[in-house]
Amino acid sequence: MSAPEIIRLLEEISLDAWPAFETSLYDGWVIRFADGFSRRSNSTVPLYPSRLDVMEKIRRCEAMYRERGQRTVFKLTAESEPRELGLILSGDGYRPEAETGMWTMPLRNAGSAPAPDVQLQDELTEEWISALCAYNAYDPRHHETVRALTRLIRPPRVFASIRRDGKIIGCGLGVIRHGYLAIFDIVVEAGSRRRGFGKQIMADILDWGRRQSAETAFLQVMADNPAAMAMYDGLGFCEQYRYVYWVKD
Repeated sequence: MSAPEIIRLLEEISLDAWPAFETSLYDGWVIRFADGFSRRSNSTVPLYPSRLDVMEKIRRCEAMYRERGQRTVFKLTAESEPRELGLILSGDGYRPEAETGMWTMPLRNAGSAPAPDVQLQDELTEEWISALCAYNAYDPRHHETVRALTRLIRPPRVFASIRRDGKIIGCGLGVIRHGYLAIFDIVVEAGSRRRGFGKQIMADILDWGRRQSAETAFLQVMADNPAAMAMYDGLGFCEQYRYVYWVKD
């Protein structure tokens, strides 16, 4: 599979695995809305070839986000259509932020044994979502949106958590689509970090993915998070490509 084909496939699967409340398709662009929570669910992804005038399309996207009281965000990879879209957005007052890497690993290479302290659940619980929101320090006004979006994730999915003294101190999410295991939101409470709990959660999600017959795992990590990149590299993940969000406030 060529690099452009890999990027398109992973972007499609990522969009399918992580939901939005509303999705609009517009001349090859995928436009997503989720009440302003997270760039992932509130951005335009220029995924397929376009035929309409690009400035006309940008203005249409701006109007759609403005109607919902949101800033306009574009998510660009090296294969976004048209290829010069980043330059066009820069000249129109957009700025890049949140450069992120897409990392993958064949599950046959996952060597870590599952950890006995990790709990895997099929159903979302209030305790799990509360821990996710707290340890990611999400703004309280977004907590209900996070709950609603997470409930939209259809199976196969798994909610992983690890406890100390009866309390969840770390959690993570695995979602399978088309033979790929998408991993999201590996997070540990601040006072328990750098003690291997994230790796334990990852090991159990990877083992679950193998048992569900997934062949490849992928995750997304910010380029300014060297600690996370080191952990994923140690587990056997490799960066496939990067994407950047372009925003206009």
